[in-house]
Amino acid sequence: MDRNSADNSTYVHGTSTDEQRRLTDMNTLINAGCMRELALQGGERVLDVASGLGQFTRELARAVGSTGTVIGVERDGAQLAEARKQAASQGEADLVEFREGDAFDLPLSKSEWGSFDLVHTRFLLEHVSDPLGVVRKMVAAAKPGGRIALADDDHDVMRLWPEPPGATDAWRAYLRAYDRAGNDPYVGRRLVQLLHEAGAEPRRNSSVFFAACAGNEKFAGLVGNLIGIMSGAREAVLKYGLRDPTYYDAALESIRNWGKRPDAAFWYGICWAEGVRPE
Repeated sequence: MDRNSADNSTYVHGTSTDEQRRLTDMNTLINAGCMRELALQGGERVLDVASGLGQFTRELARAVGSTGTVIGVERDGAQLAEARKQAASQGEADLVEFREGDAFDLPLSKSEWGSFDLVHTRFLLEHVSDPLGVVRKMVAAAKPGGRIALADDDHDVMRLWPEPPGATDAWRAYLRAYDRAGNDPYVGRRLVQLLHEAGAEPRRNSSVFFAACAGNEKFAGLVGNLIGIMSGAREAVLKYGLRDPTYYDAALESIRNWGKRPDAAFWYGICWAEGVRPE
């Protein structure tokens, strides 16, 4: 996950081993839905901005095939090292060209600017204080007529039912940690506007369903991901004095218990928007 090196924006989840494991597991839950939205045809030239652990970037590379090209850009050295390690372990070390670099200063040669059929980012804009600056760079990297695809969160859409005691309040504290770090937990609702303001022509918006109920094979993984998110943000919540640690920990335990209910339902959707660079 990329971060803006020019200001005080912070990835509130950190880059611990537990966080890397959560991100790896999360990819298995959402990648298929995101790939459906992109609908790659094969042979495309793709730039994946803030490529993180690279699982989705490698999915992109498989979709474009041997006639396509995928470059993944990631600022965080720990994430980049893990991405390369995972690719090598799957025999895919040469599938993607991973580059270290910042979303605000993309590591592209002069000839590469304006050359990509698709420029994509996922879960980056919520972690920078200047998301428009990122999208402007993405538009500049796309070729005329090329696509720019943004996927990000509007954390206000999450619902757990029956509601676990304290869960909603603890979730709001987590969102306030975003504010304190200079980030926007609701950036998903702004994606179309960001495309327009960055000079792209918005074409489509959608939502990638990221939810399940008890009895569904994905439910346990989604509950685990939610607990991992809130556990990873615990340090930031306490640092900013947003909730008492005993209260916050009790809310996490409440969510764990809720995850065992036979009638539990988790509702969420990842915001997705696509535009093109004008011809």
